[in-house]
Amino acid sequence: MDKKILISGSVLAGLAVAIGAFGAHALQDILVATQRMETFETATKYHLFHALALLVVGILESQNAHKSLRFVSILFLSGTLVFSGSLYILSITNILWLGAITPIGGVLFILGWVLLVAYLWRSY
Repeated sequence: MDKKILISGSVLAGLAVAIGAFGAHALQDILVATQRMETFETATKYHLFHALALLVVGILESQNAHKSLRFVSILFLSGTLVFSGSLYILSITNILWLGAITPIGGVLFILGWVLLVAYLWRSY
């Protein structure tokens, strides 16, 4: 499973960079018009942070395949999709109800970090 986690983290990191560049250049007029440049940047930042965290989890799992690490990776991946995904769409469309979905992604991130801390506490 660690190979899948490492590949997922790498793909997510590459997408974060590509989406960030796309937003800064191709979407700049839309983001200025919707006044959502900061929202888009927040989505990109959390996207990249959790892609890097996923890489760390993949490295940890390659040393000790543990089901809690697999669950951490699922939480980070799904948190990225929900948190950053909802903010990306909100930034472009200005559909306000999407802001109500974003905290679900934040909760997934927090649960992932709590579970990672618990794993590390028990393992080291």
